[in-house]
Amino acid sequence: MAELRSSGVSESRGVLDRAEARLLVVDDEPNIRELLSASLRMSGFEVVTAADGREAVHFAERIRPDLVVLDVMLPDMDGFAVAGRLREMSEQMPVVFLTARDGTDDKVAGLRLADDYVTKPFSLEEVLARIRAVLRRTRGDLDLPTRLQVGDLELDEEAHQVWRSGVPVRLSPTEFKLLHYFMVNTGRVLSKAQILDHVWNYDFGGDAGVVESYVSYLRRKVDTAEPRLIHTLRGVGYVLRPPHSD
Repeated sequence: MAELRSSGVSESRGVLDRAEARLLVVDDEPNIRELLSASLRMSGFEVVTAADGREAVHFAERIRPDLVVLDVMLPDMDGFAVAGRLREMSEQMPVVFLTARDGTDDKVAGLRLADDYVTKPFSLEEVLARIRAVLRRTRGDLDLPTRLQVGDLELDEEAHQVWRSGVPVRLSPTEFKLLHYFMVNTGRVLSKAQILDHVWNYDFGGDAGVVESYVSYLRRKVDTAEPRLIHTLRGVGYVLRPPHSD
């Protein structure tokens, strides 16, 4: 019998009540599986992982996830077959496919069985946005935040807009991703490696210098007045703190 692997999240009812939703992440590549699970966990989800189709079906029966993130290319059965099994189990179980297949026929086939379709290589921010969009569509009772606020800094994920003290701030797509990552992790110290993994593609081959540059760009646009929100912990990383939290 396969052992259920919860990615660092307690199986207690209390933890699930505080999580946005319970997700099952299915991918046979350990690096992608662990990177996804860690990112989703830090974004407020409870995450369980599976490495193949049989484990996915077994865990889905056992934990009844709110959504399944499912790789199409699995070693024992393809994701389409797994999605079919999940639909037999529950027609209301949402599925988001992950795949390197980006042809039109593949997308059409995938969307017949899934609620959304993300092609590899992908950004973690994109996967997170797709998951939240599917959950909003499929679970009307789930109150997932699309607008974030820290002090007088506001970010609207769906409108892709940012304000500081009510004044609109124009950000590039990468700056927006970086600010969003800081805001969903308010108060948490983020290393440069974590930021590279979550803001840029998971296979990004750059170095920590790009993080320093983009944090500097972001500060010039959203952190020019008191109170300062983005703080540097030398040798550790960066943290976005609410005012008066020091």
